[in-house]
Amino acid sequence: MSKTKAKQKARKLLVQALYSWELGGTDLETIEVNFHLDNDMTKVDGELFKTVLFGVPQNLDKVDSAYQKYLDREEEKLDPVSRAILRLTSYELIFSIEVPYKVAINEGVNLAKTFGPTDAFKFINGVLDRVAVDTRAVEIAAQKG
Repeated sequence: MSKTKAKQKARKLLVQALYSWELGGTDLETIEVNFHLDNDMTKVDGELFKTVLFGVPQNLDKVDSAYQKYLDREEEKLDPVSRAILRLTSYELIFSIEVPYKVAINEGVNLAKTFGPTDAFKFINGVLDRVAVDTRAVEIAAQKG
């Protein structure tokens, strides 16, 4: 299996895990164990899964503040699936600079198409584009040449 597919599978599981963490109040270690029990993790980028699963809560203020200023609604009105996707992708934009910003945004949009409410991907794309400008200005400028 390609590294790309393994990362995509990790991100799909992360949306579910972050959703579960926020709504269920379950501790991260239990969520991690449960995901390993309930899923074939041999086809998942386990390092990415663990890094983001624990990294988002550890850096929650920084992650949330990266996208919240670009929301067109109150944070409380944001559906939990979209919040999980925004947290995952904002985390990658801030902390995973080895992932090109266009890849991170594209992955977030695809996750929104898979899991999010109807047309949430358009909203998420707009928010993530702005987060990328804040977090990846050098990379964006270099691509524009």
